[in-house]
Amino acid sequence: MRRLQAHYQLLPDHDEDLLRNPGEPDGEEELGWAGAVGEAPELEEPCRLVLSTQSSILRDGEFQELGPHLPPRLAQQPWRLLFCTGRDGFSLRSLYRSAAPPGSPALLLIRDTEAQAFGAFSAAAFQCSKGFYGTGETFLFSFSPELKVFRWTGRNNFFVKGDVDLLMVGGGSGRPGLWLDGDLHHGGSRPCDTFDNETLSPREEFRVQELEVWGLA
Repeated sequence: MRRLQAHYQLLPDHDEDLLRNPGEPDGEEELGWAGAVGEAPELEEPCRLVLSTQSSILRDGEFQELGPHLPPRLAQQPWRLLFCTGRDGFSLRSLYRSAAPPGSPALLLIRDTEAQAFGAFSAAAFQCSKGFYGTGETFLFSFSPELKVFRWTGRNNFFVKGDVDLLMVGGGSGRPGLWLDGDLHHGGSRPCDTFDNETLSPREEFRVQELEVWGLA
């Protein structure tokens, strides 16, 4: 937790230059969604997730519940398991090495030692970075036990930030929506300005039982 606090001491809450997405043209901003718990966007066709293998964290029915909440451009595209702790070990460095190209979306799934399942969708692959990156398509979610999705509020652009010791999704006022430490054994979740989310796990700090990262095949 001390490492987490140290990271936030180095990050001003409203530093637009730090948070601007690399390659993003000046003067262009994305509009956020109002409300903490988002409803699925209306699609012309059902968005069914096609998986390369079975998940150890979510059942197929739970995966399909997530489908309509993903960006419409990802409808019907196949997903493959890029990283899982059962196969690849508990290491954030290994997670980064297994990542898809930077512009590819990623789905992070976590099950804690209290059997709670939750995670995050990122429009960009998880990677080491000097500042925050990502877009307003990023969201947090939790099965508690029903699916709850927490979308971007538009209050800040603290989407994703990662280094070898810490991965964070969401933030503001020193409170990350979701964080994981470098050995992927410990993490935490608190309500944050980026997503106005509930605490994803029963406890604000949790121990990881299993973790998976999925990307496009």
